[in-house]
Amino acid sequence: MSLFYSDVFVLPLPSHHRFPMGKYGRLRSRLLASGNFVDNDFRVPEAASDAEITRAHCPQYLRRVATGALGAAEVRAIAAVALGKLKHKAALPSLRTAATDDTDDVVRKKAREAALAVAKANDLDAELPGGDPTAAAPTVKQARHTKGFGHSPHAVADAPDLYVMIKSSSDDSPGKADKPTRKQNAEVVKAALLDSFKNAPQVTLTAADAQRWGLDPRTIDLSVVKMDVATNGGYVEIAAELRLAISDDKGKMLSFLSGGAKVQIPSAKFKGQFLPNYRREALEGAMHGMFDKLLAHLRQQSQS
Repeated sequence: MSLFYSDVFVLPLPSHHRFPMGKYGRLRSRLLASGNFVDNDFRVPEAASDAEITRAHCPQYLRRVATGALGAAEVRAIAAVALGKLKHKAALPSLRTAATDDTDDVVRKKAREAALAVAKANDLDAELPGGDPTAAAPTVKQARHTKGFGHSPHAVADAPDLYVMIKSSSDDSPGKADKPTRKQNAEVVKAALLDSFKNAPQVTLTAADAQRWGLDPRTIDLSVVKMDVATNGGYVEIAAELRLAISDDKGKMLSFLSGGAKVQIPSAKFKGQFLPNYRREALEGAMHGMFDKLLAHLRQQSQS
């Protein structure tokens, strides 16, 4: 019997994610340890060729995907269809918003269909307004302060609706890490958050924009609260956990957010000299994994 696996690629995901990447490697290790299989029974499948992919998709579509030629609206429509197929109820709020607020007719239609499918699969009310899903989207003013869809949630408006300042970033994790390492970890997390904010059109980091649009500032203090390296089965795991403290412009603490990510490296391939890179990957994965939740949290507070 041949057992096919592909656990060599690890995508950093938040802690307690419903699909922890490590389970695939642990499953293979457990099967191997059972004594019912040997190394030669396990095979890594080859990547699908273009010829194989075009058995399901037209060549023009494959070429546009491979070359990054799909338009932003097409990508949002594909995302909506995929979320509808997965039927995870966590996607329902974003699908509801896209079904009413997106500027593209096709995206609104696909998001509406997906929202109905997700709601039905989870015995929930889709809570969608009636009417034609291809009707014109709300105006920019009407669309302000809506929740997002993917990493470009504010497709209906170019104006920012959040003013954010990063007040501090530190590594407060327990352990014996030296000051240069802690400083580097803090800088990695801060840079990852800044990059995410700069790519989010609904966020501004400048006081002039905030004054123009009448936005109240929110300050964020970043902290690395865990940075561990441990062996788990046949893997070395580098785990990072972050805590974000959110305050208003007067310094009043409003709330906290936390999250984390792990990077897993097969023990046989782990090399200590690459540990700084693995730490960076885990820290960036933790920050990126929290970003959508952070945006939704900040927007909810700005409306209260």
